[in-house]
Amino acid sequence: MRIEDFLQPANVIVDLRASDKEVALRELAGRAGTALNQDPQALLHALHERESLGSTGLGDGIAIPHVRLEGIDRPFGILARLKRPIDFDAVDGQPVDILFLLVLPQKAQGGVQLNALACAARHLRDGATAKSIRLAPNAEAAYQAIVRP
Repeated sequence: MRIEDFLQPANVIVDLRASDKEVALRELAGRAGTALNQDPQALLHALHERESLGSTGLGDGIAIPHVRLEGIDRPFGILARLKRPIDFDAVDGQPVDILFLLVLPQKAQGGVQLNALACAARHLRDGATAKSIRLAPNAEAAYQAIVRP
């Protein structure tokens, strides 16, 4: 699976303003809900439920909040670089400045959920990729940073 299978250039946000985790999740849920024709409140609720199981903050300033949602037939992603880092309860205790929202189909489809999650994590855990996203002057440059081989 390639990251461009579930991340489109229009779904990259540079310098998103969010004062905390709640504001960031609400903003991403709203954007994803609109793009997927889903209820943003239901999506936000699902994100809260997932976060209650344990933070999706991976460390090194990166978080991949993800949920499974009924009515979704393929993975959908939003990449957001925050204007200022926020506390995200990450495993290393460090603030997060790169978020990758991943909305996955509710029903298992040959491991597509895990493949999409692993693909996003692999790209974002690469130090050079994360640095390029952080330094990108605009959304197109951030998109190119994450999809390049």
